[in-house]
Amino acid sequence: MPAEILGLYNYWIVIVLMMAGLYVVIASHNLVKKIVGLNIFQTSVFILYISMGEVEGGTAPILAEGIPRYANPLPHVLILTAIVVGVATTALGLALVVRIHQAYNSVEEDEIEKAEDSQP
Repeated sequence: MPAEILGLYNYWIVIVLMMAGLYVVIASHNLVKKIVGLNIFQTSVFILYISMGEVEGGTAPILAEGIPRYANPLPHVLILTAIVVGVATTALGLALVVRIHQAYNSVEEDEIEKAEDSQP
């Protein structure tokens, strides 16, 4: 039983990365650290989908004689699209953090809230 559980190490990596990313998002008050935590969380989801898309003994889906099992390329294509979207949203988030820093001279949530409350 323990060997079967440890054999699924890629899913354990997904769980550890997902929890680490979630912790950084919740615990950190720095906006840049929150974006890094979201990227870690997003990477864990990518690893999960790629792990589920693997077919043992499967080959590329090119029709040929004597190949009994094909791998589904759809999860990999979806992850490629998700990576592009993730890079774009990360760039947008970092651009917003730069603009917030210009406006409030801080990227800490607490200091931004204090500055926001003190404005008339």
